[in-house]
Amino acid sequence: MPIFDFQCQSCGHEFEKLVLKSDSPAPACVSCASDDVTKLVSAPGFRLSGSGWYETDFKTGKKKNLAGDSGSSSAS
Repeated sequence: MPIFDFQCQSCGHEFEKLVLKSDSPAPACVSCASDDVTKLVSAPGFRLSGSGWYETDFKTGKKKNLAGDSGSSSAS
């Protein structure tokens, strides 16, 4: 179940709530119980870091070096 960020337009309180996309558009404010709440755009809860993904990351055996295989007999 995804976590969404919301902000109350009445009191300005920001809060997170676990909601389904099929649920009502926005829950009531947890601070003042107002229904004037909007969903905020927030950053995802994960981060891809490092130098990147490679073709060989999840391959084993002879499939391991397909793009840079120097032993392949292409043509001469």
